[in-house]
Amino acid sequence: MKSQDTPFEGGPMDGRVLPVLLGPTGHPPKTYRIPVPDPHGGRPTVLVYRRVPRTYSSRLRLVQGWKYEYDPEGRRGSKLKWPWSKPDTTSSGKPDDPEG
Repeated sequence: MKSQDTPFEGGPMDGRVLPVLLGPTGHPPKTYRIPVPDPHGGRPTVLVYRRVPRTYSSRLRLVQGWKYEYDPEGRRGSKLKWPWSKPDTTSSGKPDDPEG
């Protein structure tokens, strides 16, 4: 399997570069989860990093590399957003607020 040295930005892994396995398309995964064990034997904390473009080419604006940025909210992976899908209500304000 091929791997690529990928930098991490933000959070506890800031400034580190780790070899990340590439998928069949040659890209690293969209999210990278790092389980951190609890020193007291409790449930492990999971650090979530999201893949973002590192740089773009000057002429065609193609992605020339990837990096991972820390996602402190750590929500589950992005879902497909179809035009007929219901909007995500978890990110809005209070759940009891009437809209309109």
